[in-house]
Amino acid sequence: MSSNKLLSNLGLAMRAGQLVTGDEGVLDAIRTGKACLVVLAADASEKTRKKFKDKCSTYQVPIIEYGTREQLGSSVGKGERVIMAITDPGFARLIAKHKANLAEVE
Repeated sequence: MSSNKLLSNLGLAMRAGQLVTGDEGVLDAIRTGKACLVVLAADASEKTRKKFKDKCSTYQVPIIEYGTREQLGSSVGKGERVIMAITDPGFARLIAKHKANLAEVE
């Protein structure tokens, strides 16, 4: 149940214009300080995972791994998405909270 909540909140953030997807857009959001939370697909390649974890670490942006690229993409009404950045602090807190709740259940 909580996982659907996390995905639906990503959809809400997208519709609210508070979500950036794609490598370049997310990197730009991290660099410019707009990213409040980065969501990485659990099935992302090692290279992509390392690149974004390093970048988030450098700029002190929290990053979570969640779902598959298909799940992330369909949650925002697009094709496969490997990486997303939430640019609104409220949505970022909400999504991070759902992720924390999921971790307790697993």
